[in-house]
Amino acid sequence: MLKIIVLIPLILSLLWFGYLQANKYTLEQGKQGFLYIFVLSGVIAAFYTLMLFLTN
Repeated sequence: MLKIIVLIPLILSLLWFGYLQANKYTLEQGKQGFLYIFVLSGVIAAFYTLMLFLTN
């Protein structure tokens, strides 16, 4: 379970970084996308954590 929670933001960040590089954007221009990735990953992690406690 912990692997999934760690891998989701890592993979999404790498994909976003690749997109920025392919389209010649700077990291400063893509900062908002990284923020969205980390917020979304936090929501997913919170959901999985809540489900873990509710089902045990």
